[in-house]
Formats: sequence, C-alpha cells, structure tokens
Amino acid sequence: MELVQPGIGLVIWMTLAFAILLWILTKFAWKPIMKGLKEREESIDEALHAADKAREEMKELKFSNEQLMKEAKEDRNAILREARKVKESIIEEAKQQASSEAKRIVESAKENIQYEKMSAITDLKNQLARLSIEIAEKILREELSTKDKQKELVKKLINEVNFN
Repeated sequence: MELVQPGIGLVIWMTLAFAILLWILTKFAWKPIMKGLKEREESIDEALHAADKAREEMKELKFSNEQLMKEAKEDRNAILREARKVKESIIEEAKQQASSEAKRIVESAKENIQYEKMSAITDLKNQLARLSIEIAEKILREELSTKDKQKELVKKLINEVNFN
C-alpha cells in the first residue's frame, strides 16, 4: 500500500520536479505556445472577417447581378418593341406600295380596255361603212342598169340642186 500512501519525501521531490518543469515550460515554452495560440486566434479572426467580407461582397454581387439582369430584360424589351415597330412600319409601307401598284395596274388596264374599245368601235364603223358602200353600189347598179333610169336620176338630181 505504499503506492496509495506516498511518503512526504516523494511528495516534496515530485512537487520540486513539477515546479522546475513548470518554470522551464514558462521560461521557454509558454511564450511560444501562447504566441502560437494568439497567432492562431488572429488568423481565425481574420478568416472570419474575410468570410464576412466575402459574404457581403457576394450579397453586393448578387444585387448587382439582379440589377444587371433587370437592365438586360428592359433593354431586351425595348429592342423587341422597336423591332415590332419596325416590322409594323415595313408591313404598312409594303401594303401602301402594293395598294398603289394595284391602283396603277387597274388604271393601266382601264386605259387599255378603253383603247381596245375605241379600236373595236373604229373597226366596226369602218366595216359598216364599207358594207354600206357595197350595198349602195349594188343598189345603184340595179337601179341604174338601164339608160332611161339613169336619165331620170340625173334630172331628179339637177332639179334638187336648183332648189337648194
């Protein structure tokens, strides 16, 4: 049972050894250990501050990205509106050109129809005149086939000329 009840000398020597060990640790090891712990604590604080700063920068970037997205959407919408206006103006211009071209074609067709109509009427009048002359010639040949009929016609015409 000696281990359970240490002697007074053993306690003094153990205390002295512990005190010397404590003094050596304090003299040579305590300052570097504390310095290392302090540096470690500072590096952890710096890392935490850097993480907070990075988190804030991420929030700012996110806000900036949202603003950029909003501006990009607005620009896209403005470009689409402008494209629609241009499309509508081009369509309207094409309609107007088509309408004016159609009017021009219709007017040209009307003029051609009028010219053809006048040409047909002129041809018809010429044919009618020719037929009338041919008929009159045939009738005159029949009526003036004898000399007596010719003399009678000449007298009649002379009498008409005198009265006029």
